[in-house]
Amino acid sequence: MDKINLAEKLSLITGHWNPRIIAELNGQYLKLVKFQGAFTWHHHETEDEMFLVLKGRFRMEFRESGEAETKAVWLESGECIVVPRGVEHRPVADEEAEVLLCEPVATLNTGNIRDDFTVPKLAWI
Repeated sequence: MDKINLAEKLSLITGHWNPRIIAELNGQYLKLVKFQGAFTWHHHETEDEMFLVLKGRFRMEFRESGEAETKAVWLESGECIVVPRGVEHRPVADEEAEVLLCEPVATLNTGNIRDDFTVPKLAWI
């Protein structure tokens, strides 16, 4: 067993929206990622996702399928949210935020969408 220093691992991440795996736990990956700007609208058919803000803040935007109106929840450092499977969402960070994700190993970061934000094979750090 080795301890994981989150600050040290985060210092190795230079870009945004590129999650890196730090551990595996019961079929779930723990991932670190830096957010800045708006991500892609997407959903996950079979996976729930947990987002824990380590530093900074961001808002999680939600919308009903096919609807233009959005709802948003602001998350501050030390707060988390679980996005249930099937809910269309996108994180938006006006300034850089550092986030810990917990989601099943098979989860694609862009869910049902494939675009420039898609990371098909995640790297370990």
